[in-house]
Amino acid sequence: MNSSPASTLHIAVASRNPVKIAACRQAFEAVFPHHQLRVEGFSVPSGVSDQPLTDAETFEGARNRVHALPPLAAEADFFVGIEGGIDRHGRSVQAFAWILVMDAEGLQGTARTAAFSLPPAVVQLLEQGLELGHANDEVFGREHSKHKEGAVGLLTNGLIDRCGLYAHAVQLACIPFIQREMFAPKAD
Repeated sequence: MNSSPASTLHIAVASRNPVKIAACRQAFEAVFPHHQLRVEGFSVPSGVSDQPLTDAETFEGARNRVHALPPLAAEADFFVGIEGGIDRHGRSVQAFAWILVMDAEGLQGTARTAAFSLPPAVVQLLEQGLELGHANDEVFGREHSKHKEGAVGLLTNGLIDRCGLYAHAVQLACIPFIQREMFAPKAD
């Protein structure tokens, strides 16, 4: 990776969703403020269900997405996989996302967004097999909310939107690159 001031970093995002791309741009601008960024989205399969139903399945989807990127964007400096999912904790069904960031050398960082409870009307639609974005659209009378404020934005009346929720976690997943000397593999 070229670390000279004003060098351009190429960030490959495992999604064409404008919210995920914007979250990555926002996060990488904060982490690497002296670099120009080229942030590009790619459509790649998650290898899990359209609506991951457990923490483990959600993590697997993010991992699968990030590992599908290098053949599509071999010149990228960083690869980012974001997978949103839900999981049941007692009576509460919570939404969250896992983030994986990998650099061109294979060093990886992971983070999970904050989790938040979903209302019963949304949970009922999820139990009928709908994806969270479609369930939110139906309950809130919206269209394509997953490409906009997302469930978190709808439920917080815009206090927190999906981009901000993801950007924070992308920054946390970048810790191994901020503190590279602490995370880089040791030579034998």
